[in-house]
Amino acid sequence: MKICFLGTGSSAGTPVIGCSCSVCTGRDPYNCRSRASILVSQDKVNLLVDTGPDFRYQALREGIPRLTAVFYTHFHADHINGIDDLRAFNFLQQEIIPCYADPRTAGELERRFQYCFLPPDPGWTKPSLSMKAIEDALDFSGLLVQPVPVMHGNLPIYGYRFNDAAYLTDLKSLPDSSLPLLENLELLILDCLRIDSHPTHLNLEEAVTLARRIGARRTLLTHMTHDLDFYSLADELPPGIEPAYDGLSVSL
Repeated sequence: MKICFLGTGSSAGTPVIGCSCSVCTGRDPYNCRSRASILVSQDKVNLLVDTGPDFRYQALREGIPRLTAVFYTHFHADHINGIDDLRAFNFLQQEIIPCYADPRTAGELERRFQYCFLPPDPGWTKPSLSMKAIEDALDFSGLLVQPVPVMHGNLPIYGYRFNDAAYLTDLKSLPDSSLPLLENLELLILDCLRIDSHPTHLNLEEAVTLARRIGARRTLLTHMTHDLDFYSLADELPPGIEPAYDGLSVSL
């Protein structure tokens, strides 16, 4: 199984428009963060998590050839507003692409992007998607996907476990009932918004604490703002915890 970090940034991305801080003006590749998303691949299965506003650029950069399915964590704009670019894969594959989410997110997507869930047109010129609300694990030819409930402030959303890896972004707290779903992880990908506290996201201290609680062999931090410089963060983090970056690929 391989996980590619399509994006590791927050809702504003980095560089931030109009910002003159050293992270934004330095334009170091490790600090240039598009909106958070990953691609999970195994054999011929390609599972995308979220379609942020940068999805087209991310797909071109990584040369994504096809998609098996899309999993959504929640319905905030930085995780869904690139949905229209899925139409390129409809055209390439000549098939409807299945999407999965928690019940509220599934309903929000169908309401906001109704045209994407209509029957396909003859030329596949618009997104042609199906949506299914899920609560239990799904198996894609041996790639097992388990929804993991987390709390994004007061909003219940999903993280996902893919075999021995888990992707938990946009969370402030983890229900005790979700801990058994995160046992024996090789890799944990975890939200880490900034240094200061935030009402709906983990900050750096909270991310390190939760990573230790979950106890994965390796933890990679994502969904980071320009508040976090890659090199400073890499130097400060304890062993086993690292910042991710756009384009990073991890094989398990």
